[in-house]
Amino acid sequence: MKDFSIIITTYNRKSELKFTLNSLQPFIKDGVSVIVCDDASTDGTSEFIRSEYPEIQLIVNSVNKGLIFSRNLLMSQVQTTYAVSLDDDANFLSLEPLEKILRHFEREPKCGVISFRVYWGKEKPDIIYSNEINCRVKSFLGGAHAWCMKTWREIPNYPDWYQFYGEENFGSMHLLKKQLEVHYLAGVLVHHRVDNTARKKNSDYYCRARRSLRADWYNFIIFYPKRNAMRTFLYSIKMQILKAIKNRDIIYLKNTGLAVLDILSNLRRLKNSRSRFSNADYQKWVKLPDAKIYWKPDSSLLQNNKLL
Repeated sequence: MKDFSIIITTYNRKSELKFTLNSLQPFIKDGVSVIVCDDASTDGTSEFIRSEYPEIQLIVNSVNKGLIFSRNLLMSQVQTTYAVSLDDDANFLSLEPLEKILRHFEREPKCGVISFRVYWGKEKPDIIYSNEINCRVKSFLGGAHAWCMKTWREIPNYPDWYQFYGEENFGSMHLLKKQLEVHYLAGVLVHHRVDNTARKKNSDYYCRARRSLRADWYNFIIFYPKRNAMRTFLYSIKMQILKAIKNRDIIYLKNTGLAVLDILSNLRRLKNSRSRFSNADYQKWVKLPDAKIYWKPDSSLLQNNKLL
């Protein structure tokens, strides 16, 4: 599997990274290149990698640059045909995932990115079998996907000024303009070791929500035809106001206002990044199925549970 690199960006999550790297040992032994970007961690992450995994290519940011900056930096270091991006708290559950990814890319020459089936939870699922089928989708999950590097080099880097969220749609929209595709590969299952419900109680929940909202708006402004961009933007604001009323949570309104200010402060960047869809491209985009981000096991398949 020397056609593959596995890239990981990490920041102050050494214990999770340990688990992930341990799960990748068979790939490392098989000659797969693993590249890790330590985004200025203060928990000894870099020292751990140098000591325990000297074969891993380590990049260390002197100051925290953010997730998207680090992903661009990692992609610039890839010398192989394909790159698999994993979060530092994610690992494969499927057998032979790289072989499945390779076969799919070889069968589907228009596919630029492969999105994986992802289970979110602290413990791995009892059932890993799925009868889902592969399909074309709008976008992918940043922490569990694979790029064909030839395709990656045909589009602009992710916009690091987004900071967090939105880069997946940015890349996917550029692919669509080039008549290239994002595919969901159901046969590759990744365990994202996160309690998604508990995340809502974290202190950074509203910050994440604001960044997610503004990233959607950035992409509307950059890619959508002008009339569709304005209509979608206004509808999004309306939905945020309704959400605030329904949940009796004024922070939704505050987030909406702050996201509008983010738009205003980045108007020049948005203008310089503009790459509007044609009307035909816009219609293709809105008709595509949304990215498949969360997979839930089907208990009715318990009898059919088997290794993928």
